[in-house]
Amino acid sequence: MSTVATPVREIKIAHSPDSDDAFMFYGLATNKIRVPGYKFTHVLTDIETLNQRAINDPYYDVTAISFHAYPYLQQEYALMACGGSVGDGYGPMIVAPRKYTVGDIRKLRIAVPGTLTTAYLTLKLFAPDIETVTVPFDQIIPRVNAGEFEAGLIIHEGQLTYGDSGLHKILDMGQWWRDQTGGLPLPLGGNAIRRSLGPEAMRITTQALRDSIQHAMDDRPAALEYAMQFARDLDTSLANKFVGMYVNERTLNYGDDGRKAIHTLLDMGYERGIIPHRAQIDFIE
Repeated sequence: MSTVATPVREIKIAHSPDSDDAFMFYGLATNKIRVPGYKFTHVLTDIETLNQRAINDPYYDVTAISFHAYPYLQQEYALMACGGSVGDGYGPMIVAPRKYTVGDIRKLRIAVPGTLTTAYLTLKLFAPDIETVTVPFDQIIPRVNAGEFEAGLIIHEGQLTYGDSGLHKILDMGQWWRDQTGGLPLPLGGNAIRRSLGPEAMRITTQALRDSIQHAMDDRPAALEYAMQFARDLDTSLANKFVGMYVNERTLNYGDDGRKAIHTLLDMGYERGIIPHRAQIDFIE
């Protein structure tokens, strides 16, 4: 008696090679979380490349994106209701070799990690006329130290390590945003899912990611050990701190204030002429 093999649907996932992303995808990447009829494959690349790819060549079924990029890709992708990185009073930072005032920083030439990053959007909300130059995120600190730029806008693990390079924090954009919005967190990055998958596959895949995040939080030592290979010069203690900053209860569920923050950020970007399209946000639960 012959049996017919059940077809397996491949879901192509792309995310950043960062310890926080690796931590949340640990369950799926190591097959600790399995979904009958689905196979999840992973590609790792930097966030600005993922932003551009999702806009210009929407190949991946699930992709990490900066929230700033969402209005440009919303026709092809929806937002997953989990998997976001949110800074609750902290976020990208402007750093410099000397202690500039916040007023001074508006007049400087600043290295930024990409014009579609949320860090860049927040910087332009803070100082619309500031001069910026795009530099790969992992080159910003060394190139500021080399004197190529007077200051840099840093993301990822640099938020914890900039002091080791002798740099000073001039402004934390997460703190600035909280002060400007009456206490809202700063939504930095999320995961988008391709609409062409169809409603059922979108829902199943979103639940699989939520299960992966929960699994990592429940088995933190093993998930952190896995994430350490992507921790870029962080020791275990700092990596644990960094993961805790960006993988937490808000990663499972943005919460009402988190969702409000996403709408506020993108509406503000549109109303101030930084983003050309008003965001039409829908979350896949």
